[in-house]
Amino acid sequence: MLRVARTLDTDAFAVASIEEALILREAGITQSILLLEGVFEAAELPLCARHRLDVAVHHPEQVRLLETARLERALRVWLKIDTGMHRLGVEPAAVPVIFQRLRNCPSVVPGIGLMSHLARADERDCDDTLHQLSVFKTSTIGVPGQRSLANSAGILGWPQTHFDWVRPGIMLYGASPFVGGLASDEDLRPVMTFHTQLISIKRLRQGEPIGYGGSWICPEDMDVGVAAAGYGDGYPRHAPSGTPVLVNSREAVLIGRVSMDMITLDLRQHPEARVGDPVVLWGEGLPVERIAKAAGTISYALLCGVTARVRVEITPPSQLA
Repeated sequence: MLRVARTLDTDAFAVASIEEALILREAGITQSILLLEGVFEAAELPLCARHRLDVAVHHPEQVRLLETARLERALRVWLKIDTGMHRLGVEPAAVPVIFQRLRNCPSVVPGIGLMSHLARADERDCDDTLHQLSVFKTSTIGVPGQRSLANSAGILGWPQTHFDWVRPGIMLYGASPFVGGLASDEDLRPVMTFHTQLISIKRLRQGEPIGYGGSWICPEDMDVGVAAAGYGDGYPRHAPSGTPVLVNSREAVLIGRVSMDMITLDLRQHPEARVGDPVVLWGEGLPVERIAKAAGTISYALLCGVTARVRVEITPPSQLA
């Protein structure tokens, strides 16, 4: 989080919890920070005031907390409307009343924002996004304030949802937000390359099993490589045999079960491979979307799931081609 915040040139950040926001503030991040889920309890409101944090309001109880709070500084508030995702947000019909309550609240600064979240913008042929857009517009008629609706898929696929603020998420990693899409389809480049190296190569005979459970059997005499990465590093535990990797920038495949610290690779098409050779698990040259699809998950789960023990190297933006 800190690496990203220090790299991006942006006016504001959005986070899930006050704990994340405080980490940013304590590290010297001065931009606006919005708590996307708002506060969870009254005790968080003074912290928000002290550290100049903006809050989303998506439930009448949060309005009540603001109305009864006595804060050293009033807060910037974004009123979240449920336009069809049915996760967080006030009912569209309740917007005028709740907006007026917030406007009359001494703990809220003038200039209340209006926001919602798109549920199916990642499906380009689905009309639900247009329906949500219509509900958002209708429910905010005559209600002043800056507006925010577009996530990554909205930014790239639905320009009519952009309004005043957009909230890029998965596209910041250089990954596609669209179902079945690749980053290259949207002219996005991967920000993260997850890589390791070969630490062993064995010559095994036809019929010999590979890894825990012996779930993969060598169909012929062959070379099998071991790469130093596993689910303890954030590689997906349920990635099946056949999941692609790159060995020396050429494609190979995973065979056998993923271990905590290692994966095994089919090197039949890599006779030149040697211990120490580089292995790319996803990133430059290998879209993370392909690994996510093979493992039955989404790119976000992989990109956010790399564990703390993995060493991180940062290339400054000025050094990127």
